[in-house]
Amino acid sequence: MEDTTAGDAGGDALEAAASPLRRVAAEAERVVGQPVRDVRVVVPAGWGPRRRTWMRQVAHRAGLPQPRLVEAPVVVAEYLLTTGVRVPVGAFLVVCDVGAGAEVTVLRRGPAGFEVLATLADAAAGGTAVDHALADALLGASTGEAQGALVGDSVRVAKEALVIHPAVTVPLPDRPPVVANSAMLDEAVRPVAWRVAQLTQETVTAAELTVGDLAGLYCVGGSAQLPHLAAAIAEHTGAAPIVVPEPWLVAARGAADAGAVDTGTVERVEVPVPPVRRAAAIAVPGFASLALIWQCLLTAEEHGVLGVYYSVSVNWGEFTMAAVMALLACLAAGTVLGSLIAARSPTPGTRTEGGRVSVGILAAVSLGAAIAGLYAVVTSQYFGMPVGPYLKWALWPIAPVSVMAVAMALVAARQWRTPHGGWSALLAAPTGSIVAATLGMGLIQYSLTADRWPDRILWIDIAGRVGGLLLGVAVVMAVVTPLMFRLILAAPLAVIFAAIVSRRAAGMLGVIYAIAVATWWATRLWSRILRPTPPARTAPPTGPVRANMSPGGGG
Repeated sequence: MEDTTAGDAGGDALEAAASPLRRVAAEAERVVGQPVRDVRVVVPAGWGPRRRTWMRQVAHRAGLPQPRLVEAPVVVAEYLLTTGVRVPVGAFLVVCDVGAGAEVTVLRRGPAGFEVLATLADAAAGGTAVDHALADALLGASTGEAQGALVGDSVRVAKEALVIHPAVTVPLPDRPPVVANSAMLDEAVRPVAWRVAQLTQETVTAAELTVGDLAGLYCVGGSAQLPHLAAAIAEHTGAAPIVVPEPWLVAARGAADAGAVDTGTVERVEVPVPPVRRAAAIAVPGFASLALIWQCLLTAEEHGVLGVYYSVSVNWGEFTMAAVMALLACLAAGTVLGSLIAARSPTPGTRTEGGRVSVGILAAVSLGAAIAGLYAVVTSQYFGMPVGPYLKWALWPIAPVSVMAVAMALVAARQWRTPHGGWSALLAAPTGSIVAATLGMGLIQYSLTADRWPDRILWIDIAGRVGGLLLGVAVVMAVVTPLMFRLILAAPLAVIFAAIVSRRAAGMLGVIYAIAVATWWATRLWSRILRPTPPARTAPPTGPVRANMSPGGGG
């Protein structure tokens, strides 16, 4: 019985959404005098596969051919090109779509078209919130859902008229008409405009750009001409937006012009060249991994080569750290790997920002695990030993980091939340900790395997203790972020590590560092994605907010 009810509810929702599409198709057939064969539906850039599939089902219920879903900011950007706006290849563009809600998108123009770098939306930052706030002001109290529906049409007409006229008369059901003036509209619009401005800045930051990197910032949508909107964006971001003429028609016109593009052409995705800082985040752990595994192989001690019993003494801590560094290097290159895969993938989902990041992280985890396993196989074959112990020391320590990276990939795929600073910054491990840990383990291994000539014993022992100190500092740098806490914890932990340096403790020290890296990743997963600290809300620049304003009007 419950399944039947759920099915009926789903069918009712499809029918409710299909009805206006059916009427639009009928009117189009009446105008052109022939059946509709090409259907393009404009959808938000933040829509995932589930919503896109649902929209195709709606079109099918309306009796339309298979629709072509086009992303609103992409077709807006393409329409701007047709109107003479100059956007060079490689330039960045912001489309601020303010309708019933708001969606802000950062795009980059490539040789084959525009690609979405970041998009953020807020349903409470658009015309609907202004309608609710204006209705509250006219009625003198917070409007309920039923009462709001009765005055909704009158309020929307008044809102559009107040953009041009200083005052209008608004008819109300079951009460005398009231006069709405531009001051009421200004007060209703101000918090919404300020929220759109904040959303614009957050989207630019999520794309790892600054306002100075943008070729333009354009406002479209039915509410783009609201007063104070452009001024709030300019004040908050430092960039003056351009309100496109007839902004409520731009997306539809862009979708119509999209037919000029061959639908069978697969969009190319360029592979971004990482800047110097991001390249260092990839190169430092990569070279650290190679240096550690090289020293581990060359300094391993073989016993009983000519005897019956043969064994090899390997610094398991150094071997483990080489595997950890390899995984960190791959994860730092996650966004680049995602773009490489998307450039050669026919799947549309991999071309979105979330799709590329998700695929890139999963590819990075797989590549990192493969390199760690390769280290184990090569080392075991090099010494002629069973591979089992080498696989254990290479794969188990990186398992916690791999699990958390997969969790990040799921978050990116669902486009649930983009971390502050972007995904590339989130995936980059702390370079200082990596350098200190690599130098520390290298010195420890040198002290354990160097020829102990009488005149060198003291210096060799000192090198080992210094290595322990550096490794202890590296662990603190990975686990603790505030500088004061680092200074407090680094001294005792470094002394402990220096005191226990020995051949038997080397493996434990490497595992401890692997645990510290896993802790660092868990902290970032929690603080940047699962429970991020909300940004400080800045009050609107001028004018008080009415106490009787509905929650939706606050943006």
